[in-house]
Amino acid sequence: MEHTARAFWLRSPGQGEIREVELPRRADDEVLVRSLCSGVSRGTETLVFRGGVPENQYAAMRAPFQEGEFPGPVKYGYLNVGVVEEGPSSLVGRTVFSLYPHQSRFVVPADAVTVVPDDVPAGRAILAGTVETAVNALWDASPLIGDRIAVIGAGMVGSSVAALLARFPGVRVQLVDALPARAEIAAALGVDFALPEEAAGDCDLVVHASATEAGLTRALELLAPEGTVIELSWYGDRKVSLPLGEVFHSRRLTVRSSQVGTVSPARPGRTYSDRLELALRLLADPALDALITGESTFDELPAVMPRIASGEIPGLCHRVVYESALKPA
Repeated sequence: MEHTARAFWLRSPGQGEIREVELPRRADDEVLVRSLCSGVSRGTETLVFRGGVPENQYAAMRAPFQEGEFPGPVKYGYLNVGVVEEGPSSLVGRTVFSLYPHQSRFVVPADAVTVVPDDVPAGRAILAGTVETAVNALWDASPLIGDRIAVIGAGMVGSSVAALLARFPGVRVQLVDALPARAEIAAALGVDFALPEEAAGDCDLVVHASATEAGLTRALELLAPEGTVIELSWYGDRKVSLPLGEVFHSRRLTVRSSQVGTVSPARPGRTYSDRLELALRLLADPALDALITGESTFDELPAVMPRIASGEIPGLCHRVVYESALKPA
């Protein structure tokens, strides 16, 4: 095998570069993967790119195959789809998803990759980590048939949650966002859309994923008595204020966090592998292509990441395509 690869590194906050890296010699229980595409997780990765990870969260925010330390230099990312070039015979030639950063080729333990189902295109499979977060959130939320639900924040995670809720029988689900253009994403996912001031109230459940104080406040306002907000936002080093007077106590409202780092305690018999395999199966739905709103080559990533972080390139998931995926078969 070739013993070098190319990897995207954050040299310092706001400055990325592509480095040539040495690949370790592969052991018998490891695989060599050639990347086809990877995804930029806009919320978390742009927070890392800006240097906004609080020091007391360095350990909690560490990605599975991260190298380096916050705030930099650091190699960070966790949405990778590639082809196994070397490894156990059951995996060679298979398209796999892994929680690996943006790198052209890499070696990982064989149990760190998950085979992508045949009916899921590689370009859509980069969403597996985000859909896995949505699965865990809904395990935490435990929505019931006929529930009235709002999802606030039509980013990658919020839109994924709304897309899965659209499959629940009898629910009223509304995707809420301050950007009117996000109505197109809601329509593609088959769910209703509303601006925050127009959202339907009396909700049994609100899933909040806008990462804004205004969004979380609106989530509380939309709840019916005894209703629950599931908080998915990651605020980094920002402080958030909430109106916990007013109707918070008289309506007996609940705010509960959900985080993908642990499997929901509501599903004690499930493993991380179970959850990821489920997310990949759910990605057979072509409607989820609406969550991929931009694309660039790997070589363009150092110039593209600052534009994503600043909002100059808007949208949801940004797909990075590697040279190996562009060559004719």
